[in-house]
Amino acid sequence: MRHNMDTMSKEHDRKLHIRTWGCQMNVYDSARMADVLCRHGYSLTDNPAEADLVILNTCNIREKASEKVFSELGRLRRHKIERTKAGLKQIIAVAGCVAQAEGGELLRRMPFVDLVLGTQTYHRLPEMIAEVEAHARPVVSTDFPVEDKFDALPEENRAAGPSAFLAIQEGCNNFCTYCVVPYTRGAEYARPALQVLKEAKRLVASGTRELTLLGQNVNAWRAEGTDGAEWPFSRLLSALAEIPELERIRYMTSHPTSLTDDLIEIHAHEPKLMPFLHLPAQSGSDTILAAMNRGYARTQYMEAILRLREKNPDMALSSDFIVGFPGETDADFEQTMALVRDIGYAQAYSFKFSPRPGTPAALMEGQLPENIKDERLQALQELITSHQAAFNAPFAGRIIPVLLDGHGNQPGQLHGRSPWMQAVHVEAPDSLFGNIVNVLVARAGRNSLTGTFVKG
Repeated sequence: MRHNMDTMSKEHDRKLHIRTWGCQMNVYDSARMADVLCRHGYSLTDNPAEADLVILNTCNIREKASEKVFSELGRLRRHKIERTKAGLKQIIAVAGCVAQAEGGELLRRMPFVDLVLGTQTYHRLPEMIAEVEAHARPVVSTDFPVEDKFDALPEENRAAGPSAFLAIQEGCNNFCTYCVVPYTRGAEYARPALQVLKEAKRLVASGTRELTLLGQNVNAWRAEGTDGAEWPFSRLLSALAEIPELERIRYMTSHPTSLTDDLIEIHAHEPKLMPFLHLPAQSGSDTILAAMNRGYARTQYMEAILRLREKNPDMALSSDFIVGFPGETDADFEQTMALVRDIGYAQAYSFKFSPRPGTPAALMEGQLPENIKDERLQALQELITSHQAAFNAPFAGRIIPVLLDGHGNQPGQLHGRSPWMQAVHVEAPDSLFGNIVNVLVARAGRNSLTGTFVKG
């Protein structure tokens, strides 16, 4: 199969379209799928109608995310019919967490789909595509293979840009009652330090200045170090900080139970580690936290934040919250609101509880009506927004360092991120793209900062 695929790719330049939903891990996975396929004659296109291969990299965390996938498949079906009429073939593949969860059932609902591949098998894409073409029948691959997919992946084919993602850990052992990740991503797996450092150095050599380390439970990373001993996550961060041209390090998503003292300590003294931490609380109620199987109580979460802020008062915090979890009372919800008031997040994400098939929470008693979920979500988001505006306001008039990693909508405008993860729009020449520059903040909005480049 592999030989046939290599021969075929040399003869034809094929077009690949990838659409991604969900978390940063999915964004990373999509980039690696492109790396795999570019070595087999595929080039990326933004137009699905001209693509020989379309991959939908999917998310199954919330119900609406999976609904969007099926809507998109309906649109793709029309493209495939038109290409067939014109004598052109198109392979449609569904990857990611919806594929992992649905498996063969997805083919029953959408029989025009050619390939369903799970989260741990995309390194086998060339062989699976060759099988689809050779036998003219769909292929489903949703196993958790024994081999490490990261070992099987090629080196990156394209520069990732000034800011890049790097997956260091996958899967989760926590089994929160609302979450599908342990079922779609499998058990926790941490990549060895040597493998992580090699990929980091390749990215930095291609121009990356900021790395965001990814994992479903990233701060639980614990693996073999370059010296053969087992390293904790803090030791990996120290090793990455030793790469000279790497200027910024971030990581997400963290679990509160893995916010260890050594990890808090490195936030106090490592300047390359940005003063921003995304630490999902999910609820401020001990009753709901226990029902969610989060593994900590409100006081433990608060104590961890206090220790972190004692070591580094400059830290900005972000979080995730779920409202309307089964059995959540008005008093439970008020405890969540109080937690937000007490901590004062720089930003936070909030969602209505969405029952996912196969999770314990979907079968719990006390499911709440949508109107109560809506009311609580609106109240929480208003509070979060006010705190975000209050966090940003004092930055007006300050000079802050910004990594310029994107182009703005206006002529002469670039955009980037502050150390505290704020979006910053900057008046600056295009020659500064990819650099960390000083920016004088002229205006602090609710969602972003606006300023001008300052020399020197």
